[in-house]
Amino acid sequence: RVLVVDDNVDAAESLCDVVAFLGHEVEAVHDGRAALDRVRERHPDVVLCDIGLPGMDGYEVARAIRADRSLDGVRLVAVSGYAQPEDRQRASSAGFDAHIAKPADPSAIERLIA
Repeated sequence: RVLVVDDNVDAAESLCDVVAFLGHEVEAVHDGRAALDRVRERHPDVVLCDIGLPGMDGYEVARAIRADRSLDGVRLVAVSGYAQPEDRQRASSAGFDAHIAKPADPSAIERLIA
């Protein structure tokens, strides 16, 4: 199960299409609060999360997921236009397991959710 988190609805739908094509169950939400609610409800295997979200950004989402011990098995992947070395380091420090620059390469997505 994969959760896509992106405030850009078109980007979220495109990423969902890729994930579904790869044979995975996928759904999308469009803000950080909804992401936390959905992760706690559904316990997805992977969360593909944009960083630049309104209100609660992706870093805050990652820190909140990592603080919840019941979600220890969730793999967090930042999918973001913020892709400089310092952005990747900040994502790692927030608790992301991996970082993919937008636009996401489908083969990279496949490797990270397999």
